[in-house]
Parts: sequence; structure tokens; C-alpha cells
Amino acid sequence: MQYEATIGLETHVMQKTNTKMFCACKYEYGAEPNTHVCPVCLGYPGALPVMNEKAIELCCKAGLLLGCEINPYSKWDRKNYFYPDMAKNYQITQADQPLCLGGQLTVDVDGEMKTFTIERIHQEENAAKNTHVAGASLVDYNRAGTALMEIVSNPCMHSAEDALAYMTAVKQIMQYGGISNCDQEKGQMRSDVNVSVRPVGQKELGAKVEIKNMNSFAFIKEAIEYEIDRQTALLESGGTVDQETRGYDPDRGETFTQRTKENAHDYRYFPEPDLMPVKIPAEQIEQWRSELPELPAQRRVRYVQELGLPEYDAGVLTADMATSDWFEQAMRHTKNAKAVSNFIMGEMMRLLSEQNCSISESNVTPEKLAGIVALIDAKTISTGAGKQVFEIIFNDGGDPKAIVEERGMAQVSDDSALEGWADEAIANNPKPVEEYKAGNPASINFLMGQVMKASRGKANPGAVMQMLKQKLDR
Repeated sequence: MQYEATIGLETHVMQKTNTKMFCACKYEYGAEPNTHVCPVCLGYPGALPVMNEKAIELCCKAGLLLGCEINPYSKWDRKNYFYPDMAKNYQITQADQPLCLGGQLTVDVDGEMKTFTIERIHQEENAAKNTHVAGASLVDYNRAGTALMEIVSNPCMHSAEDALAYMTAVKQIMQYGGISNCDQEKGQMRSDVNVSVRPVGQKELGAKVEIKNMNSFAFIKEAIEYEIDRQTALLESGGTVDQETRGYDPDRGETFTQRTKENAHDYRYFPEPDLMPVKIPAEQIEQWRSELPELPAQRRVRYVQELGLPEYDAGVLTADMATSDWFEQAMRHTKNAKAVSNFIMGEMMRLLSEQNCSISESNVTPEKLAGIVALIDAKTISTGAGKQVFEIIFNDGGDPKAIVEERGMAQVSDDSALEGWADEAIANNPKPVEEYKAGNPASINFLMGQVMKASRGKANPGAVMQMLKQKLDR
């Protein structure tokens, strides 16, 4: 019997707000523990919450970017549970009337375009951070109460590749939309994954297993693949899959039981009495819609259609928002999009990887790269020399023109100088000369290399090739 998996994701995204969801405390990653707290986010009796208008705006804009319908009337609820990460023993969230309803996302999964649907996006507050040490648990309430939204997909994915493509697209859209930085190492994007397996052709879904609170795409992919294999093996052996909550151990590459259905939480939702419902007029929704930015998919199309870049280049450049914005700035100073793209995908990414830094930290600014491209386009320097100039600036800073002048890197196009190098290459290498004249045109490349070597890379390649052909074709 063949089996198929069904996967749904609940993705939590921390929003880019200056203050927390229901109080005026700021959030600063890495701050001294328990220094950005107040009676509201510590759950003191009598402390009353106040809605963060910016968080609601960002949640609704996220919904618009993901094709959701904005709910003109939504309300707040209390999700009751007892755990140290929530000081007041309940979380303010949205149960039955969320801010955003529906939505969909079309993504490329291994060359196939697939559409995944979204059930809802709701606004809530974040929990504190627990750190477990030998014999104790430490709680940092700096994160408690920060603005958090949950994007809930429908159970519409069927492989780890589907889930990875969906999450990658969500992350890019949230970054481009200014909703969140989605820095997974800082806990700004994490997901609960629901996985079930059923025989092919069966209408009813299999028992749902939830894998909780993962913030690594790589671990999510591994966990899904393991869980599909585990459930399939159970069914094939005549066993049954229990509905439960599991965790993932990356060291062992396995999921493990955390809580069974019998021990599942009853959150006892009820309406939040200290907050008014949220009413959003249609004019406000349209205003937010008019402020939406260009998304990565739209940029990819523009790069191909308007700038003439290959689809591969467009995909690489838009995969990271900082890289795409850097490219956009460079294009304000040059029209040679392909040259800029080549430098970013080649020299820039190589050096960033070697130095373990971000593109915004590079000494090579968009203006300086455009200056290097201009020198190459004007045939002042060769492409190879341009790469040298790029690396010099990356490591030590400087101005492209000044570096070329100071180091004598200007390309030689003078016929008299080129002729001397060409004659020397022909005289010292009779074999490739004979091969060329015998009908092997590729042999001229060896001679070309000898001229470039003699000129220390300064000779104009186009002029050298033309001169060699003239001399050999006589």
C-alpha cells in the first residue's frame, strides 16, 4: 500500500515594533535579562494592557501581502495555561475572530509552481524565554509580551520540500514587507509543524502529530522527513499513529514524544475583558494596501523583463532582501545590470563568506562597484583587473580610479605595445601557430594567454585577439 503525507504549518513571526504588544516596554535582543519589563508584561494584578497600533497595522499588511481578507471586526481572547514563560498564566491572543482570514501563496517547488492556502493570521503576545540549566530553569521576561503574529496554513503540503519552499517564501515576504527581520537565530521566526500520513486515496486525514517550536529550516526539513518515515513504518507494520505533540532532537535526527492527546492542554479560551474589539474601516485597509512594497517575485520578473538578467541571476539576487536592495542601489549608478550581478554573485558572495560578514558591512559600496563596472565598460581595465580592484577595496577600502592609477592597472590598447607581445608569442610558440594554420582555431587561445601573461594582464583582450588573427591569417 502506498501512503501520502499531509503537512500544515503554524509559523510565529515577531513584528518590527518599537515597543511590546500591550505595554510601552521596548524589546532589545541580547539585553541584560529582565531589564525591559513592567507590571503589564510581568502580569501584576491590576495592570491593564493597551493595544499596539503599529503591530495591528503590520499584521494586516502581512495579511494583504499573503492574499488574506482583512477582518473588519476582530477581538481578543485569553489562552489559559500555567507555565513560567507567561507570568500572568494566560496569553492574550485571538481565537475565533482573527485579524486576517484566508490567503494563499504560490511558490516554485523544484521547478513546479504550487499554491498553498492559508487559514488565518492572528495577533498575539510572545512568551518569555526559558533557559534550562542543570537543576534549574532561568526565565528572561524581556521577550514576554512582544508583538507576535501566527500564520496558520491549511493542511495543504505533502513533502518536506513543499514546507521548505513555503516557509522560504513567507520569510522573504515578511522581510520585503518590513513586517519582521525573521532572524531565526534570534527567535524571530519559528514554526510548529503538523504531520499526518494516510493511504493514498483515503479522504480522511491520518492522526495529526505536532512537532513544536522549531526555528531552523534545516531541522524542520529533517523532522518532517523523519516523521513521515516513522508514521509510514508504523502503518505498514499494522500499527496506529497516536495523535501527540513531539519535539525534535537534531543530534539524533529523531522526533520524540512530549505530550500525548490524553495529556493535551485545555486552554479554556474566553474573551479578553480588558481590551476592546478591533474595528478596521475599509478606507484604512485600502490605505495600507497602497503602501505595500514590491515583493521578491515581482522583483524577479522586473529583473528579467526590464534589466535583461537571466532567471537564475534574478533568483539569486532577490533571495536575500539586503542583497537585492544593495543591487538596486548599484543600478542607480550604472546600466550594466549583468556586470553588477556577476560581481555580486561571484566576488562579493565569495568574500562575504570568507570574511563572515554581511553585504552592508562591506567596504565595497554600490557606488564603488558601479565605478569598477564603468572602468571595465570604458576598457580602462580588464574584467580580471576589475576583480582585483574589487578585492582590494573589499579588504582595504579605497577609490576604484585611484587604485587603478596608483597600481598601474590600466589596460594597454596601444598597437605598438600589443604588436611586440603578439610577435613574441608567435615566435616562441611554433606548435600552436602550426595547429591554428592547419585548421584548429582554438589554438589561438594559447597564444592569447601568452600575450596576457607577458603584459601581466594589462593587454586589451579584444585588441590582442584581433591582432593575433590578422598576423596568423596572412
